[in-house]
Amino acid sequence: MSFARFALWLVSTSLVLAQSASNSTIAASSTAATDIGSLSTSLLSTLSISFPLSTLSSTASLLSSIASTETATVLSSSVSGSAASTSTANVSISSISGSATSSLSLSATSVSITTAATTSSATSEPLTESRVTVPISSYTFSSFPVPSETAIPNVFPVTDPMDPPPVGAAVVPDFEAAWAAAYQKAEALLANFTLHEKINITTGVGWENGLCVGNIGAIGDFPGLCLEDSPLGVRDADFITGFPAGINSATTWNRELMRRRGLFMGREHVGKGVNIALGPMMNLGRNAAGGRNWEGFGADPFLSGETAYETVLGLQNAGVQACAKHFINNEQEHYRTLESSNVDDRTQHELYAHPFLKAVMAGVSSVMCSYNLINGTYACENDKMMNDILKREFGFQGFVMSDWGATESTISVVTGLDMTMAGDITLGSHTTFFGQNLTAYVENGTVPESRIDDMATRIVAAWYYLHQDAPGFPKTNFNAFLPGDLATNFHVDVQDEHYKLVREMGAASTVLLKNVKGALPLTGRERNLFMAGSDAGPADIGPNKYADQGGQTGILAMGWGSGTANFTYLISPYEAIQHRARRHRTSISWTFDDFDLDRAGNMAIGQSVSLVFINSDSGEDYIVVDGNEGDRKNLTAWHGGDDLVLAVAAQNNNTVVVIHSVGPLILESWIDHPNVTAVLWAGLPGTEAGNSLVDVLYGEWNPSGRLPYTIAKNASDYPTMIIEGDIAGETPGQAGGGDVVLNITYSEKLEIDYRWFDAKNITPRFEFGFGLSYTTFEYSNLNIGKIPQTDSEQTSDEARWDSGNATRIEEGSSTALWLHRPAHNVTFDVKNTGDVYGGDIPQVYIHHPASAGEPPSVLKGFTNVEVMPGETKLVSIPLSRYDLSIWDVVQQGWRRPDGDINEIKLTVGASSRDERLNGTIPL
Repeated sequence: MSFARFALWLVSTSLVLAQSASNSTIAASSTAATDIGSLSTSLLSTLSISFPLSTLSSTASLLSSIASTETATVLSSSVSGSAASTSTANVSISSISGSATSSLSLSATSVSITTAATTSSATSEPLTESRVTVPISSYTFSSFPVPSETAIPNVFPVTDPMDPPPVGAAVVPDFEAAWAAAYQKAEALLANFTLHEKINITTGVGWENGLCVGNIGAIGDFPGLCLEDSPLGVRDADFITGFPAGINSATTWNRELMRRRGLFMGREHVGKGVNIALGPMMNLGRNAAGGRNWEGFGADPFLSGETAYETVLGLQNAGVQACAKHFINNEQEHYRTLESSNVDDRTQHELYAHPFLKAVMAGVSSVMCSYNLINGTYACENDKMMNDILKREFGFQGFVMSDWGATESTISVVTGLDMTMAGDITLGSHTTFFGQNLTAYVENGTVPESRIDDMATRIVAAWYYLHQDAPGFPKTNFNAFLPGDLATNFHVDVQDEHYKLVREMGAASTVLLKNVKGALPLTGRERNLFMAGSDAGPADIGPNKYADQGGQTGILAMGWGSGTANFTYLISPYEAIQHRARRHRTSISWTFDDFDLDRAGNMAIGQSVSLVFINSDSGEDYIVVDGNEGDRKNLTAWHGGDDLVLAVAAQNNNTVVVIHSVGPLILESWIDHPNVTAVLWAGLPGTEAGNSLVDVLYGEWNPSGRLPYTIAKNASDYPTMIIEGDIAGETPGQAGGGDVVLNITYSEKLEIDYRWFDAKNITPRFEFGFGLSYTTFEYSNLNIGKIPQTDSEQTSDEARWDSGNATRIEEGSSTALWLHRPAHNVTFDVKNTGDVYGGDIPQVYIHHPASAGEPPSVLKGFTNVEVMPGETKLVSIPLSRYDLSIWDVVQQGWRRPDGDINEIKLTVGASSRDERLNGTIPL
């Protein structure tokens, strides 16, 4: 055992003893950690472990998570660390670029930090704390080894990003050969580049200094890069498709649709000459009112991870580089550049890092670090997150870019940042932390040139990895900043037939929440139909009235901010329903006035059916809409929607409510009203919004969408809320770099969304995974068995896991084949017991033993199945060792639950609370 690994073991063991000292104060008297605001070196001093910190190698950054908010000792303590000016600490900045050993020494002068945290409820009053910075000193660099495993046909197949495995294949794709070939080409191209040229590859040209929202300039034979939003279409371009939002993709629970959405978005980006599509977004919906939740994939890490995986595979299949963002804990918009998300190590691994792990396993080319701080240090200079977890533990071989203006220092290159975007310190400032400043750091010995080589190689390798060096790859043919400039915008139409997917996905992501006595589907025999609410109609002057959709009139089909796109067209319910009504000769009337309640109620009298449309919007914090600074101020419908529902329902006994919303709403004022006969939750369905809704209303599509989050009865039922705080002299939304930050402790830990409701025995209005159908399904014949491993004998890692030990601390440890290959197979029958064809979403939930410290139920599998009336289909859902594992903060790895447990309970159901079948998984 190396000394560094011995040090890790010793500190980990000592921490267990320290956990009994609740409400204690830990004061470091020698060296304080300087990487991620962790307390690792403070603990070393406190625990009287005397050895020189300069002997620690890349293992040092692993220690950072051990002294996190995981234990009551740390959570309830005021922890301070101070160091003499001559003290030094070693911090890992290892990275992947060849076969060199992973030794690295960062001789860094320590800084003082005082951190305050709380163990009270998740909504406790936040405190402020001091920012932890990376000191300027002399650093050395050497690269991590590339994770290497032998390809296995039908299990771990050799994979090119433009030729991924088919949807549903129970394999782990092997991108190692594709990355190796790309690295070889990149190293050859860069061999004769000067230091200045290599640094230019890492430095954006600045805001509005290129055709795209982000640009790397051309250098020699390298043509440069176009980086462009968004996660639902090509932003700031014309003749493109406005796809359903990320949250709708997750709401389908349908991997084939997720993949196809990614593929078609990727094709449109490539057609516009985009190299890097800035998506998908995969932050979790920790806060129900979070402004950008709709860009992501819901409030469960497994669902989010599966959607991210399929989206990345689809995007890169088309030839565009995907970018997994925002890494990490960017869970609210308020003070996003000035808040520290204080997250314990286990929660970080099991929840917030999981979607990014799945993106890496899908071969993602790039990752974007976020605006916020994590445990006191900004994400874009956070050694623990970028170097240790992403590049070492996940084995990520692509590059890390900053969010726009999120680079905090030149020295961030030693903690893992590879590219600064848009290049300037603040947008339009014409200054940069990279560029000449980085050149000076290399020339004065602060940063080794080998690290610059690594940064440039990663960026250029990702370009080769997606075969963007091919002669036929399109040149950028639009201008994100000057769309009317005929010299730079060629108005290339990339829409193809993608509207068909948008319509299909919009229908597949519509959730039927209520349906009394078969109120839906409509039969076409309705003599008259009334529509109420502005959300039913078109915007008053077209669908792009507001820049970046930062305002709202008419149908809501996407949120606001950089995660949007311009609509080429937008079909409203008013238009689609009128078109359908002509077929049935139904008389149509409407009002788009949300506030003339008397008129709406009177117009509803005598109607065969009244449709009430309500919505709720949110977005990014640089746009404020009706007082909502990105995040929503509350969880009620906009434009007085609840009152509109009540006014119509008071006069019509067949009132159907249609909801377009970025996230959960509180529906209690009307959900149980006897005249509200049906409720459809349509989310943000994109450009074909009206048509997809009509397909569901009239039964052309049997509802199969399932909620990707919990809808509560009261806003206070959720474990967290948006923290607005008060930082004297600071303005939310401005660039970071301040020394005082808002301290937000994730004290709910693993219990977000349905996990919280289950753990606290809170009854929701509609639980996670819920959704009705126009038919019914019956589950039977559950069988759970181990999958025989025929390609080789059991590996030593598998034997370690089976005996209760955690994964090893090494490169690629969390993405290793043995951990993720299918180990168990869950099979059962699904029968359509109704009268119409329909699709169902069976869901598998794991119930760990109490000793594991997990929430009562954890989603670990799902699939979609389409069944004819009276037909039965066999469903198969694989589970891996990873699916059954928990993160061990002491051993720093994944392991099976503690004790003499030889089985784990499992439930197959139609939602997180609709249990149909129960069984056990043998270990």
